[in-house]
Amino acid sequence: MTNEPTYNIPLRFRKMENLHIVFWLFKDIAWCMLWKPLGIAMIFPTLIISIIIAWRTRFYMSELCHNLAITVWISANSYWMISEFLGFDTRPLFNDYTYKHLAIIPFTIGILLLAFYYVIWKPKHKDELETM
Repeated sequence: MTNEPTYNIPLRFRKMENLHIVFWLFKDIAWCMLWKPLGIAMIFPTLIISIIIAWRTRFYMSELCHNLAITVWISANSYWMISEFLGFDTRPLFNDYTYKHLAIIPFTIGILLLAFYYVIWKPKHKDELETM
């Protein structure tokens, strides 16, 4: 045993996080198999649980930033899936970009959240307890 601080997650929170993975996998399997109703339906529990997880971890900046990045990743992934399901993914938007490429916006927001944490926040708070 060490005297290191620990980060404990209540069991009910961990169960929700594990269920989140199940919903996420069903969403992506439905996308892969072109099961449109299931794929679209799985967006809601996947995204809602992701938001709840981010909210519950808001007191630890490392957890919050990573969980928000996951939330925008799921949003980008869901938009991309919907664009393919509804057939507007390959429609031209401008130049060589299609509507599918709009998914880069939430993907970029996720990268910016993590960049904020690692480049700005973490170096300024070296002495604070964090999970990363």
